Amino acid sequence: MKTWDDFFSEKGRRFLLDNITLALAEDGQEKTAEGIFTRDSTMRAIIRAKEDTLVVGLPLIDLVMERLRTPYSLTTTVSEGEEVKSGTTVARIEGGAISLLKAERVILNYICHLSGIANLTKRYADILSGTGVRLLDTRKTTPGLRWPEKYAIQRGGGTNHRMDLEEMLMLKDNHIDAVGSITTACEALRARYSPCPPIEVECRTLSHVREAVQAKVERIMLDNMDIPLLSEALPLIPASIEAEVSGGVTLDTLLPIANASPRRPDFISVGRLTHSATSADFSMTLENSTEKKE
Repeated sequence: MKTWDDFFSEKGRRFLLDNITLALAEDGQEKTAEGIFTRDSTMRAIIRAKEDTLVVGLPLIDLVMERLRTPYSLTTTVSEGEEVKSGTTVARIEGGAISLLKAERVILNYICHLSGIANLTKRYADILSGTGVRLLDTRKTTPGLRWPEKYAIQRGGGTNHRMDLEEMLMLKDNHIDAVGSITTACEALRARYSPCPPIEVECRTLSHVREAVQAKVERIMLDNMDIPLLSEALPLIPASIEAEVSGGVTLDTLLPIANASPRRPDFISVGRLTHSATSADFSMTLENSTEKKE
């Protein structure tokens, strides 16, 4: 698992900082706080978990506060990625009242969302534990939030699929239909790129699996196959080619898919890890204040 700094280096960090800038900008001016407090007013706030949850996204607090360009101090009381009980204080922030109140919802939106993804990922990863099959995410991510969402996947025990369209070449039905065959498409890609990125082929039939094996691609995705078809398709894929199963995977179907054949898939990819995760519940309140009921 990559650390926060390793994950958000170069491209990932640029995307994340741009997203934070956009999140603060779309909230506009904090006129309520500006009408009540002076620029010199300060406050201390607590971020607290309101359910049992993994805590993911704590380094974002610094990044959001730095964007507001006002003095602040931050103390985190748990580790990034730690599993905590409901009621646990995870961070304390002290700074300008106006800045803290402007940052509140942006910070909570990130932490709630990323922790929720990590929680759901952990549920899936725990089921696969001991099978040797790795849990993969997909590109079904929130626009602009792919990097932090995929970071949360890692924190929950999952593995990242390709980050973008450049990292791995994936032949889908539309590509194959347009050029006529898997073989022709692979030949075109290898002629175009030197070195050629890894090629993955999405297969829905046994004949496509056999053709992809002959083309010596790096990975074969078995897409939306039922268990009987998977039991036939997986043994066709040699150990030298990675096998991935995708399409409609749920908590209930995870183990049957993993055990569909003695030749287990190397990966099972699940889009719902990012597009259907329920946000975790966190709050930010003034220290020693009574929490507002919503």
